[in-house]
Amino acid sequence: MAKQDRAIRTRRAILEAAAIVFEKQGFQAATITDILKTAGVTKGALYFHFQSKEALAHGVLNEQGSGPSLPPQPVKLQELIDSGSVLAHRLRTDHLVRASIRLTLDQQATGLDRSGPFRHWSEVNVKVLTLAQARGELMPNVVISDTAELYVGAFAGLQMMSQTLSDYQDLSHRHLVLQRHVMSSIAVPSVLAALDFSEDRGERLAAEMELSAADAECEAAAV
Repeated sequence: MAKQDRAIRTRRAILEAAAIVFEKQGFQAATITDILKTAGVTKGALYFHFQSKEALAHGVLNEQGSGPSLPPQPVKLQELIDSGSVLAHRLRTDHLVRASIRLTLDQQATGLDRSGPFRHWSEVNVKVLTLAQARGELMPNVVISDTAELYVGAFAGLQMMSQTLSDYQDLSHRHLVLQRHVMSSIAVPSVLAALDFSEDRGERLAAEMELSAADAECEAAAV
C-alpha cells in the first residue's frame, strides 16, 4: 500500500510539473528536461508513468473532466449552469485545469489530439439537455446537439477573453452572462425562474464536492 501511495503521489507531482511547463511554454516549446527539473524526479520515474510528452499532455488534458462529480439537482438545467460555474472556479484556482485549457486551445500543438475535452464536454451537455427535455424543462424548438456544442464553443471563447483581460478573475461573471442569455431562450419560464445564477455558486459547489470526496476517502480507509 505504501508503494502504491508513493506511486500515486509521484504521478501527480509529474502531472503538476508538466502543467506548469505547458501553461508557461505551450506544448511545442516544452521539453521533458524542463518537466523533470520542475518535478524533481528521475527520468526513469517519469517514463514509468508517462511514455512520452504526448502522454503527459493527454494526462493534463484529462484534468478538465476529473475531480468529484457534481451533485445532482432537481432541475437538470441547473446542472448545466453548475458544470460551467465549477470549471470557471477551477480555472482561477487550479493550474492543472488552466494548463489543460491552454493545451486544448494550443493551435501550435501539432501532432497532439486536442479533441478529447471538446467531445467530452459536448457529450456531457447532451446528456443533461436530453434529461432536461424529458422532464419538460426545454422549449420545444431547442436542438440539443447544437445547444450542447454552443456552450462548449462559447465557454472556450469566454475563457480566452477573461484570461487576457483579467487573468480569469471575471470569468464567473462572464460565464453567467452567457448562461442567462442562453437559458432565457431554451428554458420554459417556470424553470428559468427557478435557476440559480449566483456568481459564487461555483466556489461553493467546489468546496462541497471536495468535502464529500474527502469524507468518502476517510470512509474507504476505515473499511
